[in-house]
Amino acid sequence: MTAHHPTPSSSDVHAPIQAAVAGEALIDLIRSEDGRYLPCLGGALYNLSRALSRQGVGTQYLNPLSRDRFGRELAAQLAADGVQLALPSPVQAVTSLAVVNLDAHGHPDYAFYRDGVADRAVSADGLGEACNGLPALQLVCSGALALDARDTERYHPWLKAQRAAGRCVVVDANLRPSVMPDLTAYRVAVHAALAYAHVIKVSDEDLEHLGVPGTDVLDRARWLLEDNPTAQLLALTLGAEGAWLLHRNGASCFAKEAEALQVVDTVGAGDSFLAGLLAHLLGQAPADESGPRGPANGFVESLAALSPTACDQALRHALASASLCVQEQGCVPPSWEAARAWALAHPAVSSR
Repeated sequence: MTAHHPTPSSSDVHAPIQAAVAGEALIDLIRSEDGRYLPCLGGALYNLSRALSRQGVGTQYLNPLSRDRFGRELAAQLAADGVQLALPSPVQAVTSLAVVNLDAHGHPDYAFYRDGVADRAVSADGLGEACNGLPALQLVCSGALALDARDTERYHPWLKAQRAAGRCVVVDANLRPSVMPDLTAYRVAVHAALAYAHVIKVSDEDLEHLGVPGTDVLDRARWLLEDNPTAQLLALTLGAEGAWLLHRNGASCFAKEAEALQVVDTVGAGDSFLAGLLAHLLGQAPADESGPRGPANGFVESLAALSPTACDQALRHALASASLCVQEQGCVPPSWEAARAWALAHPAVSSR
């Protein structure tokens, strides 16, 4: 039985912060069929912050936001979703932009504008100080553009320190090789970040870009899990073909929607998937008298002890979270209740 996850609100400012998220917040300029570009709030880690909070997880976003119009809109949406800002005062630097073109299947292709932008105005020490002020913190999340080789000094020492502090480190590879000037350095930086992780999320495309060896995609995913001894779980997403969840102890489970979805676009689907997975895992973690979720390392210990049934339930909830997102334009993460209702009403095809 999982814990109840209340839907957060902007007035619920005293909810214990269980998750801290660091990475990009930007504006997606999504090209429509008539050639116009629709501005949408986005960025993988920004989306993850919103998605976690909407699933009932107390969440703090660690990066600064700009004082420009886009930055104010990004901040307003975080507040509406119940996400706290580690740095509530805006900065002078401008907001990152991503130009997004969608193919016939709704899959996005990105071009980024990220020089001198607000969300990159962070330091490892600053990220660490923010986390040290969160007594109920259970997990820290990063990935995507934060894995840029040019930003390793910002994020890698922080990830290392959080792992040493006993917190669960979550890294979403979410590669963007087309916009990285040095692909070799980029791959090295991504692999180095994954080495700190207790939970890894990758797509089939990520595995290809990382050059992971193996005869098929599942074999490659297992190799990546085994190659990162800190990792307890690896989530592998396959788009419309479903997803796998692999455990360090050798257990694995698969889930796929039984019927094809009416996909509007896939923006934010992976972020909603990861949020659903983490929210469900947090809901299964044992409580403790020392805090809402127990001591800092309690969640990491609970991951190591996950049963196959618990993994399957978490994966189904994650899949439902992504399925609801792809039926909306842009990133519209579902609530815990909505994802749970979808999973019950649309039983996934699954196996272990």
